[in-house]
Amino acid sequence: MLTQKQAEEAIVSTETGHESREEENEDESQQSMFSIKNILWHGGSAWDAWFSCASNQVAQVLLTLPYSFSQLGMLSGILLQVFYGLMGSWTAYLISVLYVEYRSRKEKENVRFKNHVIQWFEVLDGLLGPYWKAAGLAFNCTFLLFGSVIQLIACASNIYYINDKLDKRTWTYIFGACCATTVFIPSFHNYRIWSFIGLGMTTYTAWYMAIASLIHGQDEGVTHSGPTKLVLYFTGATNILYTFGGHAVTVEIMHAMWKPQKFKYIYLLATLYVFTLTIPSASAVYWAFGDQLLNHSNAFSLLPKTGFRDAAVILMLIHQFITFGFACTPLYFVWEKVIGMHDTKSLCLRALARLPVVIPIWFLAIIFPFFGPINSAVGALLVSFTVYIIPALAHMLTYRTASARQNAAEKPPFFLPSWSAMYAVNAVIVVWVLVIGFGFGGWASMTNFIRQIDTFGLFAKCYQCKSPAAAVHH
Repeated sequence: MLTQKQAEEAIVSTETGHESREEENEDESQQSMFSIKNILWHGGSAWDAWFSCASNQVAQVLLTLPYSFSQLGMLSGILLQVFYGLMGSWTAYLISVLYVEYRSRKEKENVRFKNHVIQWFEVLDGLLGPYWKAAGLAFNCTFLLFGSVIQLIACASNIYYINDKLDKRTWTYIFGACCATTVFIPSFHNYRIWSFIGLGMTTYTAWYMAIASLIHGQDEGVTHSGPTKLVLYFTGATNILYTFGGHAVTVEIMHAMWKPQKFKYIYLLATLYVFTLTIPSASAVYWAFGDQLLNHSNAFSLLPKTGFRDAAVILMLIHQFITFGFACTPLYFVWEKVIGMHDTKSLCLRALARLPVVIPIWFLAIIFPFFGPINSAVGALLVSFTVYIIPALAHMLTYRTASARQNAAEKPPFFLPSWSAMYAVNAVIVVWVLVIGFGFGGWASMTNFIRQIDTFGLFAKCYQCKSPAAAVHH
């Protein structure tokens, strides 16, 4: 066990040694400024990783979970959250194991990662070869692209509930320009204060939704008829799969840690905290408004207009800006590597090189402004592979030989000490997500998505906005 720990420590000793020496050599006259900068800007502890995971996992999806509950019914909604939350934590654990394996192998070859951020597709390339690299790159980049699109759509959807003088499409233009400023944030090291603030914002919003719904009470004649249709049931289930599939940025968050081997259980601890936000808020809103939610994918549209609601909307807007940065930063890294700018030290030069990444995101958010249905479509077609099927299959294939298992940098966890048991769990995940998530979920969410296009059209000016008469009525 000691040799395993020593191997894990060796993984980061080279890089952290160099980084800490460089930091120590900074101008000592700026020491007080440097320490403040460290506190706010430069994070690499286990706590930083926990805040990053927890704040990144629930953002705008918090507002669509009541919509999913109306499609699934209360019991299925709660059970599927727990089920996919634990499954997501397991595959995040697998990703962390594969990262440590890749890095330890590279360290033995004297490869240094100075100024280079390891990404998931590079881990797949190093362990399984170029075809896996291509699959990882394609799914991961497409998922993160649409993840960023969803944040932009959510910004426009939310601000509309405070200021409806401009339509949602105009708000998308405005927030696209605002979110483009994330090009100036170099890496996940620099999200320390943002992750902390972001988690505070989602915590406030979740408990506001729960308490406001309970105070409001049940609407007169409220009905809770879900689940009624198979299409809606699997659409809702896939949105929950999407909710707990936020670990497409796991490798980048791990790489930002001083000791990445400590990441193993951080994602699970983050998920357990997230349960305290998602389950009470979604249950309370569904209890209060019932089937009305089927036509209101954003919970803010039904909650009474108060100062507390406006505060929640504003906090979620700021949080979506942070989450946009989280989803976009790995795309920035990939683009930098493609154009040969990844090792450039100039922040302004890198920011300028990153700008072309934002433009297609902006454009897609204007084409598909379907807040809610787009989450399920992305969940079924992209998240299912990116964060469930590929990590489970990659783990099975990496350790398929006896020598690979014997020399593994990470042995099976204490609660599942046998390789055969790990193999069985991974096989179940692959089959389940392929059939239920990708198969049924893909069919249902695409059917629902096409229905939105038929109803509202592409480039919809104001998706799910109230008619003027209804607005006066409310």
